[in-house]
Amino acid sequence: MTEPTICLPASKMEESGDQVDEETMTRLRQAVSRIARQLNNTATDEGLTPSQATILGVIARRGPINLTELAELEGLNPTMLSRMISKLDSEGLISRTRAPEDLRSAAVKVTKRGRTLEAKVRAGRAKVVARALDGLGEKQQQSLTKALPALEELVDQLRETQAGTKR
Repeated sequence: MTEPTICLPASKMEESGDQVDEETMTRLRQAVSRIARQLNNTATDEGLTPSQATILGVIARRGPINLTELAELEGLNPTMLSRMISKLDSEGLISRTRAPEDLRSAAVKVTKRGRTLEAKVRAGRAKVVARALDGLGEKQQQSLTKALPALEELVDQLRETQAGTKR
């Protein structure tokens, strides 16, 4: 019987001399990617690309939001974001407002139609997750619930790391 592998944060590796378990990191990345792909399929049922659905959701939760802030938040280049915003705007899902102090800057907010569609996508994704969770045991469900704060922090750390490499 082999000992379980312990994966330490990078900040603790130097102190202990241990190395990050690359297999565990790969498994985590693959699991998160597969979950995202499965959830992305629910957006296409509503006529949106997964990226459009995600952007619509961010605007619904945080809007009105400045396009620069939205690009940084989602890690998108301005050209790609502009295309998605144009599509969502032309579909009547969001509206743009130019900032009076800087006409080059714009903020976006969700429309009533956009809020309805975003709620439908969110509900569809929640239904998919609920069905999948029902297939897991109670201990696995509890483990996932307990892991949520760590996963949310991981998202923040990845965003900070990405932002640091772009500078």
